[in-house]
Amino acid sequence: MTKDKIKKYLSKYLSTLLNPVIAVILGLIVGAIIMLASGYDPVAGYGSMIGGIVGDSYYVGESVRTIIPYILTGLAVAFAFRTGLFNIGVEGQLIVGWLAAVWVGIAFELPGIIHLPLAILAGAAAGALWAFIPGYLKAKFRVHEVIVSIMLNYTALYVTNYLIRNVLTDKLDKTERIADSASLRSPFFESITDYSRMHWGIVIAIICVIIMWFILEKTKTGFELKAVGFNQHASEYAGMSVNKNIILSMVISGAFAGLAGSMEGLGTFGYAAVKGGFTGMGFDGIAVALLGANTAIGVVLAALLFGGLKAGALNMPLETGIPSEIVDIVIALIIFFVASSYFIRWIANRFKKGVK
Repeated sequence: MTKDKIKKYLSKYLSTLLNPVIAVILGLIVGAIIMLASGYDPVAGYGSMIGGIVGDSYYVGESVRTIIPYILTGLAVAFAFRTGLFNIGVEGQLIVGWLAAVWVGIAFELPGIIHLPLAILAGAAAGALWAFIPGYLKAKFRVHEVIVSIMLNYTALYVTNYLIRNVLTDKLDKTERIADSASLRSPFFESITDYSRMHWGIVIAIICVIIMWFILEKTKTGFELKAVGFNQHASEYAGMSVNKNIILSMVISGAFAGLAGSMEGLGTFGYAAVKGGFTGMGFDGIAVALLGANTAIGVVLAALLFGGLKAGALNMPLETGIPSEIVDIVIALIIFFVASSYFIRWIANRFKKGVK
């Protein structure tokens, strides 16, 4: 590779990295202004938030535990985006994956070496099956996946609530706890993080990051998936099956989302409960994917930020009295500035010209 090519590659890489970094900084600055206007001390607010992320070993463990589902929901959205689809149904796929994993964790008595993988795979399969529906309708009838997946979010919420109340329990609000053989809990992680809820799901999340990168960047299937997303007519002319790849893309995306639900059901909580509304993690996955530029490593970095902000926000009202909803405003601002990346690039280019 010549020096010019290396220089061009680094310039492109830094430009891609610069936009989300600037968006995060601007989001934090505007968030600080909002705190000031509301009569709060932004320095104390952000200080307490950072303390809630890395203040001690317990907070570190809880932050990692919060990050796990954000990595997986971010991967789910990013994978669909990279293949030309918008899987806005990640929330519903997460919910059905959560219930399926817990059901297997309760219904069977098996050795842990079989029970835990079976429960995890059940969650992934449930999410994949739920995503198959909009994928199939998109492929066969060209029904837009956004419309179908939005409706399926509500279907997932109410169907799982009904099953919990009337099938898995006797009109109670939550299921029994899963068997220990199906649990992702880690005595090792608990011991080093002062008994936080950090669990082995972090390993599964990292493996999924590698899987997404490998599929999209190193396989023929990944090439076809991206090609179909970029131009269906050209892909079909080249002999690729457009319908098959649309369905496959949604199924893989849904599997990642279902795994996110499995992590919550088998790791964090150990049961499934009736939900009064959406968890929000599936929708936050859209923001994670957007900030991470739909790349595997970008999703990890964005999940670290979003998960850390969510975990640290819980400490803000306790130490400073600042409402934790301020963090939601900051996240919304970051998304806004990421979406305004063209304007940010224009400012950055003007600054470069000024320096020269």
